[in-house]
Amino acid sequence: MDMVIDILISALLVIGGVFGLVGSYGLVKLPDLMTRLHAPTKSSTLGVGGVLVASMLMGIVAGDLSWHELLITLFLFLTAPITCNFIAKAWIARNLTPQDLPPTGTPRNWATLDLTEEPVLPALTPPGQPGRPS
Repeated sequence: MDMVIDILISALLVIGGVFGLVGSYGLVKLPDLMTRLHAPTKSSTLGVGGVLVASMLMGIVAGDLSWHELLITLFLFLTAPITCNFIAKAWIARNLTPQDLPPTGTPRNWATLDLTEEPVLPALTPPGQPGRPS
């Protein structure tokens, strides 16, 4: 049974390393930001996830269970897609015009480039004044 677990841990480490290598290669070699963005967020996330799962299995086998790897994995899987989305939206807002994007099928434009009206900010009143709860 120990050999099966060792093979599983080794396979996870190799798979994690391959995903990390592919993600790093894509980050360096792809031509522009929008294509480069896909490589590290998908491949590298799976690479680090594979290494962390292997580390969790090794900790279970050694009898030293730790929650650090699980928390790092959850943090990585939650933050990488959100960061990728923010970078992509910033690139779209900076480099594209509403004419470059396809129609949405609704009266509104794309959320990133919705320039139909200025945002309305609420009026600031001091505490205790009419219109603001104390």
